[in-house]
Amino acid sequence: MSLWPGAKLPDLTDKTVIVTGANSGIGYYTALELARAGAETVLACRSAERGESAAAQINAEAPGRAKFLRLDLADFVSVQEFAGAFKETHGKLDILINNAGVMAPHRRQVTAQGFELQFGVNFLGHFLLNRLLLPVLMDAPTPRVVQISSIAHRQGQMAFEDLQSERRYKPWPAYQQSKLAMLIFAQELQRRSDAGGWGLLSLAAHPGIAATELVANGPGNKSLMAVLMNLGKAFVVQPGDAGAWPLILAATDPAAKPGAYYGPVGIGEFRGRPGLAKTMPQALDAQTGARLWQVAEALTGGVFTPAQ
Repeated sequence: MSLWPGAKLPDLTDKTVIVTGANSGIGYYTALELARAGAETVLACRSAERGESAAAQINAEAPGRAKFLRLDLADFVSVQEFAGAFKETHGKLDILINNAGVMAPHRRQVTAQGFELQFGVNFLGHFLLNRLLLPVLMDAPTPRVVQISSIAHRQGQMAFEDLQSERRYKPWPAYQQSKLAMLIFAQELQRRSDAGGWGLLSLAAHPGIAATELVANGPGNKSLMAVLMNLGKAFVVQPGDAGAWPLILAATDPAAKPGAYYGPVGIGEFRGRPGLAKTMPQALDAQTGARLWQVAEALTGGVFTPAQ
């Protein structure tokens, strides 16, 4: 793996980082580079076997910098257990990267609490995780949260009348909605940080079109999406490590502006060096942000505030 030309990460020796879904793909590459830069990097993954293996691989290159802690975002009990375990052993959290995700399963599936899987894992699980970890984020001198969205957010719409796709489930609109929700979350979190004086920097990033296991684990290797990605490898698809570049930049950019959104700067934002990405208007609407926040608080059972 290599970083983009001219990239130089700051020294992260005194930083503690959590990367969800870090056992493979862009999450793994992000965790690897942050550990190489000196950060204590927690790999928050559902599979203990794969999480431990990924941590061992990272520690082979950055000795003692990575560790695994189990997190299943499809189960609020697991999210609560993860947050409790982390807070027991860490006094602060400097950077939280909400990367784990599910893409377009053929049939509607639900989380342990009965939420549509993509909305539940990609957004609600991360919302709850952020809420529970907010106190330790606030204990860091310059806390930073990075939500992982997608170019798919461009076609996304928040179906507030049917957020769980109970009336009608379509894989791609459900995925687009979940990734739009992540970008709205990033914007609303920054608004609330600014209004409340939290001092938290809220950012977002997307990987472009990266060759990872997300398609195989979602639509499948025989899906139209997989076929199109295979045909477009030479033109639009980039390797998984390059897909991690916008995440790494969002996590470390010393010049990051509040609410900034990072992605590849090539044609269509499909691939290329990382830089600022285009945010669609539906992700920037403050009323939508406030409404989604209120809904997420109700569904996750708690108020998102530093006073916990």
